[in-house]
Amino acid sequence: MSKAGRNRDVARAKVAEMRAREARQARQRRLFIGIGAAVLAIIAAVAIAFAVTSGGGKPTPPTSTPKLRLGPLSALGPLKPAPNAGPPGFEGVPIPAAPTLAGQSSAATGGQVDGIRCQTAEQTIFHIHSHLTIFINGTQRQLPAGVGIPGSRTVQSPQGPVAQGGSCLYWLHTHAPDGIIHVESPVHRTFTLGNFFDEWGQPLGPSTLGPVTGHVVAIYNGQVYQGNPRDIPLNAHAQIQLEVGKPLVAQQKISFPSGL
Repeated sequence: MSKAGRNRDVARAKVAEMRAREARQARQRRLFIGIGAAVLAIIAAVAIAFAVTSGGGKPTPPTSTPKLRLGPLSALGPLKPAPNAGPPGFEGVPIPAAPTLAGQSSAATGGQVDGIRCQTAEQTIFHIHSHLTIFINGTQRQLPAGVGIPGSRTVQSPQGPVAQGGSCLYWLHTHAPDGIIHVESPVHRTFTLGNFFDEWGQPLGPSTLGPVTGHVVAIYNGQVYQGNPRDIPLNAHAQIQLEVGKPLVAQQKISFPSGL
């Protein structure tokens, strides 16, 4: 073979080797691209699954509450006029001259209740107030001071009775026997009347109100609440009235002082 022929063969071999190398590199690129696409697909799938389980990327605001089922007061028939609410007390809210519905012998003593903790300092990230009024057979009953404050005792101050002392504060508690339920929580969530009664250690349901049994009528901001009274949300400035027995009483309304 001539020298020119040998040179052509060498050139062809080099070209073939170069093309083979380029083909290997192309296969490697396709492989890496495929692996990368698979990884991205897995990441996307995980993200979508997380978004679905978390509420689809648009979670319900923690402070939102379920829609209330309310009806007109006229559905209750004739109502006895509400009695005088009483003189203002420690918080500037009337204190009824009435016996308490129940004591606190069964109240929580510091352990978690419905995920609600008892802490040594007040929590103010979520801080609102509701008001609860109670009537049994047309006679008013008091909500005691110190519910949700284990170890506290009620003392007389110049402004009226108030709970003092205690080992800790539950996120739901009362300071005075005026019906004000304090919600002071480090987390935004919906708290209910059932949560408060659980702290108090008293039963609450459609036919039970503390130690009293019978059909429980609930009035919420001037309307009849239709549902289990345990589920009534403790919204800001909600005025809640629970009644068992006859006669039924019209809602006793209060004014929330500045700061409550």
